[in-house]
Amino acid sequence: MDGEIKFATADSETADALVHRRETIDRPGFARPRTVRWLAIVGLLLLLVLGALYGFDRYRAQAIATFFANNKPPPAQIAAVTAETQNVPRFATAFGSLAAVHQVTITPEVGGKVTAIPFTAGAEVKAGDPLVQLNDGPERGDLANYEAQARMAALSLERNTRLESRQFASRETVDQNQTQLDQARAQIVKTQAIIGQKLIRAPFAGRLGIRQIEVGQFVSPGAPLVTLTDLKELYVNFTLASSWRGQIALGQQVNVTADAFPGRIFTATIATIEPQIRADTRTLTAQATLANPDEALLPGMFVNAAVVLPPDADRVVLPETAVDYTLYGDSVYVIREDGTDASGKPILKARRTPVKVGQRWDGKAAIADGVKPGDRVVAAGQVKLQDGAQVIVTGNPPPARPDNPTLH
Repeated sequence: MDGEIKFATADSETADALVHRRETIDRPGFARPRTVRWLAIVGLLLLLVLGALYGFDRYRAQAIATFFANNKPPPAQIAAVTAETQNVPRFATAFGSLAAVHQVTITPEVGGKVTAIPFTAGAEVKAGDPLVQLNDGPERGDLANYEAQARMAALSLERNTRLESRQFASRETVDQNQTQLDQARAQIVKTQAIIGQKLIRAPFAGRLGIRQIEVGQFVSPGAPLVTLTDLKELYVNFTLASSWRGQIALGQQVNVTADAFPGRIFTATIATIEPQIRADTRTLTAQATLANPDEALLPGMFVNAAVVLPPDADRVVLPETAVDYTLYGDSVYVIREDGTDASGKPILKARRTPVKVGQRWDGKAAIADGVKPGDRVVAAGQVKLQDGAQVIVTGNPPPARPDNPTLH
């Protein structure tokens, strides 16, 4: 009973405290917690800051737009050309190599010791000039012997012929003397030929190469002594795709260029066309003759060959500097009028126009599509331009392209 009375008393005190607190809160003039007021103030400040940022951003955008509207860049100064039509040369291009019409390595037909070298390496020689002398002493001794035998056989033949006419000698003896004379003469011719083989002469006119022997050296038959090349005329050997066969013929001109002589074009003429197409590559082999009077070109050189074909008529042509070559395609800037300015002068703007470029030669480019005759095209100053940029034509001619006759 005492415990129950204590618990009841505690509960009564707690309940009284709660009732007293509620009555205090509900009493008029009681102050609520400050947290609610601070939240309201922070929210209001946040709205003010966001509004200020938004207004500043709008003001900045408007100020930038006004600045660029009132501060346009000056028109770009460019050089322009008018697209014209003309005949465009056509070429069938190929890679080739040069070969000498006359070229040989001088070698002896017989062996022997070198006794004289009457030539200078790299010198010009004429046909028949002596080049190398081999020892021919034994052969000259044999020649003297055979000549003596021939003289003796001739005397015997003459004497026995007179005797045979008087019947003091037989016909058989006369025949033997004739045979001896013929054999001696044959030995003379043979020995003279061997002596001639030991004096090696130039088979044709040309330029000698590097000497490969020395005096006193023994050389075997076929050993290389020196090279001899006629540089005045060369062959140009080149291959083309078999599809060009209908446009290639004997006598056509071939423009030849070599890396060793940039800017120079050599002219050749087709002399031979191989009558067979290679089955493995389906290519056509042709050979042209090339005059080389100054001996500038050498056999073995790599060259570019371009067979001259009939030209294409009435093609739009521009300076190659006017074409902008990119990975995304070729284009040019065509100048168009876009209204007039305050003084009444036409406003010129450059419009990027895609084009299809055809043949290129001598700093010019044929335009197959994209530009019409009479269009004004920017020839210099494209680096400063964008599509739609305003331009001023200065009237200066386009810069000259470096001389490069390589055909594309």
